[in-house]
Amino acid sequence: MSILCCVPVLECVYCLGCAHWVWKKCLYTAGHESEKWGLATSDEFEPVPRLCRLILAVYEEDLHNPMWAPPGGYGINPNQVILKKDDDQTQGCVTPYMIYLDHENGDVVLAIRGLNLAKESDYAVLLDNKLGQTKFDGGYVHNGLLKAAMWVFEEENEVLRKLLEANPSYSLTFVGHSLGAGVASLLVLFVVQNRDRLGNIERKRIRCFAIAPPRCMSLQLAVTYADVINSVVLQDDFLPRTTTALEDVFKSIVCLPCVLCLTCLKDTFTFEEKKLKDTRRLYAPGRLYHIVERKPLRLGRYPPVVRTAVPVDGRFEQIVLSCNATADHAIIWIERESQRAFDLMLEEDQVMQIPVEQKIVRQKSIVEDHDDEYRAAIMKAAALHIPISPSPSYGTFHDSEEGESSAASTSVWSFKGMRRKWNRFIDGQFPVDEDSEHMIFRKEESSALLCS
Repeated sequence: MSILCCVPVLECVYCLGCAHWVWKKCLYTAGHESEKWGLATSDEFEPVPRLCRLILAVYEEDLHNPMWAPPGGYGINPNQVILKKDDDQTQGCVTPYMIYLDHENGDVVLAIRGLNLAKESDYAVLLDNKLGQTKFDGGYVHNGLLKAAMWVFEEENEVLRKLLEANPSYSLTFVGHSLGAGVASLLVLFVVQNRDRLGNIERKRIRCFAIAPPRCMSLQLAVTYADVINSVVLQDDFLPRTTTALEDVFKSIVCLPCVLCLTCLKDTFTFEEKKLKDTRRLYAPGRLYHIVERKPLRLGRYPPVVRTAVPVDGRFEQIVLSCNATADHAIIWIERESQRAFDLMLEEDQVMQIPVEQKIVRQKSIVEDHDDEYRAAIMKAAALHIPISPSPSYGTFHDSEEGESSAASTSVWSFKGMRRKWNRFIDGQFPVDEDSEHMIFRKEESSALLCS
């Protein structure tokens, strides 16, 4: 019709939409998501490479005689493996997993391996989901992954309870890769809601590390459980960015041009606010750790940098068109690059020469910064009027001084609490005289500085 009228309006709109989609997809790099995030520290990132090796150990048939050990070995004691179940024992309900009692780190670990390309049951778990099919704790979760997580909990809750009762100071850690990461994330949600079945374990002793996870929970749950769940993503990994239903991905092989056309129009004319307000939309869970090791338009790998945040918007929304999109999903590469990143963090700590007695203070400051990010993320979710969003007081946060929560909601999101700490330092070192309303520098502080 538009061609007959000599005004190709529809064709121009379609061309502009395609050009916008090409710009977003072809020129978009993985560093855009985390370029404004803060840098992770060695203290909080230390468990990641160790837990990655533990996931790799699940693939071994005999841990006393390993065949696929990474350089340096798995770093575990085979005698401390409590149980290990393969595909026959799991009956196709979940991928193989292992329970390991880590005495060296004071931890009870349940590690779940990723999807097996030769197992139809794994595909059945991953594809068992429809948009908005399953509700959980006021949000939406992946149906197939939730059923797998509930199966693991019913099978192993007695074993975990006995281990925690025998080791009351140990933490409980769930870790998984790919499909196993989604199961571990939803397993933590179920454990937190049923802590009485594990001997009333405190929430602060429960944690989860989801390595290259699928999008398995709604935005409210992803932010609310950010104090328990940690997701690790390597550069261009495709799975945490796969927003469409997975069955549509398999259908695209049959009619790829049609799916590309629909995806073009959908991504071009869908606003970010509309995506955030869709309560059924699933996201990568918890706090995000993004390992960046490549730069756009440059060849080779660079020293990896780990950035972390609890984002509300921009939570891996776009698929990166990269030749490494599938390679970055492999647990072998994630273990290797996470170990490199952790070694670089340790080198920087040694250069800075942080005293040993100040490590406890540093760890407390990391916890405070993370709590401030939780508050800021929840406040931002409430400010965006996201349906079923948690209230600003929701969650288990550490106690803070009066007036800090309001400051954290405005400034912590961008400066990670630095303004709050600076104001606290100024108030401590330069008290204000009530009579003259002028700052006073403490004499004892000045003499201490001169002596040093």
